[in-house]
Amino acid sequence: MKPDTHPVYPPCRITCACGNIIETRSTRGSFSVEICANCHPFFTGKYKLLDTQGRVDRFRKKYATKEPAAKDAKTPAKA
Repeated sequence: MKPDTHPVYPPCRITCACGNIIETRSTRGSFSVEICANCHPFFTGKYKLLDTQGRVDRFRKKYATKEPAAKDAKTPAKA
């Protein structure tokens, strides 16, 4: 390799919110992530809802009180 061409590539630690620590190398340095392969539902096979901002609860609350649209009284029911 040519000198002074490539960036510094030191060892680093990536820390997940679940507690998993990954030892690797990076030009970025050590950092943390919210989700990794050990806790991601796709890789674990377990479905868990990742709702950090309450969007699902707001959606359920918004549409829980709504009743289904009434059928038009003019159309006869099929027998």
